[in-house]
Order: sequence, then C-alpha cells, then structure tokens
Amino acid sequence: MQRIEAGVATISDRRTERSWTVEVAPFLLAPLQVTRRAMAEARGFGVTEDDLLPATSVSWFDAVHFCNRLSELEDLAPAYAITGEAVEWDRAADGYRLPTEAEWEHACRAGTSGPRYGDLDEIAWYRGNSGERLHRGGEKAPNAWGLYDMLGNAWDWCFDIYDAEVYRDYRVIKGGGWFDEHWSCRAGVRRRTMPSLQIDDLSFRVARNAA
Repeated sequence: MQRIEAGVATISDRRTERSWTVEVAPFLLAPLQVTRRAMAEARGFGVTEDDLLPATSVSWFDAVHFCNRLSELEDLAPAYAITGEAVEWDRAADGYRLPTEAEWEHACRAGTSGPRYGDLDEIAWYRGNSGERLHRGGEKAPNAWGLYDMLGNAWDWCFDIYDAEVYRDYRVIKGGGWFDEHWSCRAGVRRRTMPSLQIDDLSFRVARNAA
C-alpha cells in the first residue's frame, strides 16, 4: 500500500457542467488493481486462467464484499456493514475499502494538473496499443507516487454514488480501459454504471485509512 498525502481534488462533471473541490485526508492506496489470484484466494478457490491479470467482471457489490473479506483475513475492522444490497461505510474502520472519487483522482494526478500524469502510450493500455485485450498490472510506467495503471487497462470502481437524484444508486468509475479511446483515459473523466454490472474492462483497487 502506498501512502497518499493530504490534498485537494477538483471534480468536474461534463454532463451538468459543474465543478467542485473536495479536501482529501491522508490515506493508503494499493499500487495495483486487485488480481484474479487475490479474488480467488479470498473466495477459497483457484483459477485456471492468467491469475495475475486484474480481476475484471467484478461488480461494485463484489468489490465491497472482497474488501470486507480481506479485512477479516488480516484481523482488521471491516469497513462496510452489508445487508443485502444496502451498504453502510464505517469511516472509522481500519479495514480495506474502495477509494472515494476524490481520493482516486488526487492519487491519479500525483501532483500534476494536466489530463494525464505522463505520455499515454508509456503509462496506459488503451485501444490504440492494447491489442484489444487486458494486460497484467504494472507493465506500464507508474505515476510519481508509485501507482500503476491509474489510467487504461481496466476502469476502477469508486465508492461514490454518481448522482442519486438522476441515476439512483449508480456508482462512479474512473480511469478508462483497454478498449477505450484516448479521450476516455484522463484523470478527470468520470463515468457511471449500475453497481451490479460485471464487465471485462472494469476492476478495482483497495484503499485504507492512514494510521
């Protein structure tokens, strides 16, 4: 886990043409997305395909359940109270969780202010160079804070609801994926999808509160 220091994230939404700033406290973030191996181990079974690839076809609900399971395995307090599809976040818990959108964007930018933290071909797998397939994490250059694949390869789930008034429980996804054109692989791009969606270019990485 990489320690991400405090900062401020500015979130912009093209649909509503609104922007807002969010103060981000220090937190910890995994440098890589969760792998298929890690998902299989948490569930108690193995996989037959390339298990070092990012775990894709994982819903938001799958991701929060994984966070709680990983917390239990490491004797940490689970971050989420889950009853059916109702998920409550205990913000004081020391266990694993999904990053918020503001945390994700602050970490992705790593002190930069442009749309990307480096040359796209050097930092990301996207439609122009991926061969239209998923790749193992960490094959491209990290950002200045040691985080890999924040752009491209697979989208990341965030904890946040996108717009409850219009899209109900749809959650924010960030970063772009292996099938996306270059304009989708930018730090400020925010998309939305139903929390039950499972698709082959959507993954997640885990966060924790900083001690």
